[in-house]
Amino acid sequence: MESRLNYYGNAVAAKVLKHINSASKVLSDSALPVATRHLVEIRASQINGCGFCTDMHSKEAAHAGETSVRLNLIAAWREATVFTEAERAALELAEQGTRITDAAGGVTDEAWANAAKHYDEDQLVALISLIAVINSYNRINIINRQPAGGYKVGQFG
Repeated sequence: MESRLNYYGNAVAAKVLKHINSASKVLSDSALPVATRHLVEIRASQINGCGFCTDMHSKEAAHAGETSVRLNLIAAWREATVFTEAERAALELAEQGTRITDAAGGVTDEAWANAAKHYDEDQLVALISLIAVINSYNRINIINRQPAGGYKVGQFG
């Protein structure tokens, strides 16, 4: 599989990515737990079918100390006992925020209330923003057919 174009080598794309990456930096500096960020990025990428992001974020999570058991169970988190209640709330919000049309009502009040039990306002803002940002990256990579499997930890800095 080859990408449709060299998106990451394009000058216009570099300008777009500069801004998306700046938003990502704000999120990585936020109080949202690192493990939660990785779980959300991976789950949204799985839902969207973005192999490139699933590959990248799984490798980054493993490098950060995430266990293979938890990584392997992200897609089946509802039936898994290895996630905290806070992580489960974040995964639910990520799923509903990614499947806005499929959910036919967006994010439910119940999912929001559950997340709000576990995260403060700044963390909720970071969580909402993270879901939006990873969905943007997913769409870029899916539309361009960015191949998965070759990502190296730290490849983008």
